[in-house]
Amino acid sequence: MLGVGVESGVALALRLPALFAHDVFSGTDVSVWLADFLVLLLVPVAFFSLWRLERRRRREKLQETRASQLVQTVLDTSREWLWSVGPDGSFTFCGASSQELTGYSPAELLGRPFSMVMDPGDLAEALTARKAADKPDASWEGLITVCRHRDGSRVLVEVTGKALNDASGQPAGFAGTARPLESESSHVPGSPEIETRIKAVLNDRALRTAFQPIRSLENGSIHGAEALTRFNSSPDESPETWFLEATSVGLGVDLEFLALETALAAAARVPAPLYVALNLSPLACLDPRLGSLLQASAIPTGRIVLEITERHQVQDYEPLAAALAPLRCSGLRIAVDDAGAGYASMRHILQLRPALIKLDREIIAGIDTNQAQQALVSAMVSFASDINAALVAEGIETDAEQHTLTRLGITLGQGYLLGRPSITPTDWAQWHNPPRPKEKPPSPTDPHIFK
Repeated sequence: MLGVGVESGVALALRLPALFAHDVFSGTDVSVWLADFLVLLLVPVAFFSLWRLERRRRREKLQETRASQLVQTVLDTSREWLWSVGPDGSFTFCGASSQELTGYSPAELLGRPFSMVMDPGDLAEALTARKAADKPDASWEGLITVCRHRDGSRVLVEVTGKALNDASGQPAGFAGTARPLESESSHVPGSPEIETRIKAVLNDRALRTAFQPIRSLENGSIHGAEALTRFNSSPDESPETWFLEATSVGLGVDLEFLALETALAAAARVPAPLYVALNLSPLACLDPRLGSLLQASAIPTGRIVLEITERHQVQDYEPLAAALAPLRCSGLRIAVDDAGAGYASMRHILQLRPALIKLDREIIAGIDTNQAQQALVSAMVSFASDINAALVAEGIETDAEQHTLTRLGITLGQGYLLGRPSITPTDWAQWHNPPRPKEKPPSPTDPHIFK
């Protein structure tokens, strides 16, 4: 390259004066020879500069390619799931590890709401608990929470992330990582420590109950309230994580019964005739303590709805149905939670024939703009009518979602738009609806009791 530049410079030095009618071999015009010398000097320098620039460009391109390959290798091989969401909470990037962690491929999550796989309520609980544990930064650094798998199961994860801003400093979304945790992981307490911590909660009865109203989507009246467990102790984990860890050391059912006792005691201050929805796993429903505990509660079983959760897989539904039969006869009603979140919830519906079906936030979020979700909810409305069950839409957060659900035939709803959970009894006391004319008492399985 340099040789070509020198030869080109010499050629120009000889030809350039001729272009201006000068004879390069005659006379002693100093200005002509000076111009020839400058051309001869500058042309190689220019070519050398261009050569260096091209060499640097190729080196930078090679470095970018290697960096891109390295990032892609990390994305393809790491167990950590990399993701980002836009200002609307929808996925804008999704790493390949989403398949293992959530059961969804990146293509299935892109453009879908973050709440499909991670409940914002769980994250908010973890952040609130962190702040309460004398960590005022309440950052997203190593939050331990729960991720929802496609099959309906819950996966213990550690989440780290940060907020994103655009060039003008305005919020532009969020990016982070999530990685699965095992009970023996060094990032979570070992089994002895978990057992000690859970036993301390059981001994101190360090639980509280929050209630979230369930409203009519037609006129806003309150028909019931769901009991949600709140933990007073550290560490900063969501309630779901506490129950998962308790299960890992064989204390899951004991913790569930403490939460149930606490909720039943608090429910005495929820005004009648509102019903109270209590969460319980299938395994806890098989415990012989359940019947006596419900019978001894301060509220009649006719006001109790038992929401069957998915903390434990049900292998045989016959014992579960047999255990629930006398409770149904006493007036208690059965609900299936998180319908639409996975196969397990649909099996619960088919096997348990609940009086109430709660549609998961996954199929509620953004339903006003998603035709597929609307078709699914419309089908659920028809299905629920066929099996004489009532529907409750969970996680309603926008007016557009509520309007769409009402149009599709959903009459009951729950979510931040309709009322946030509260641990304050004075809030519950305001949930009193005007008395209605006396009617014939409905049967325990009549879905219209929820309407």
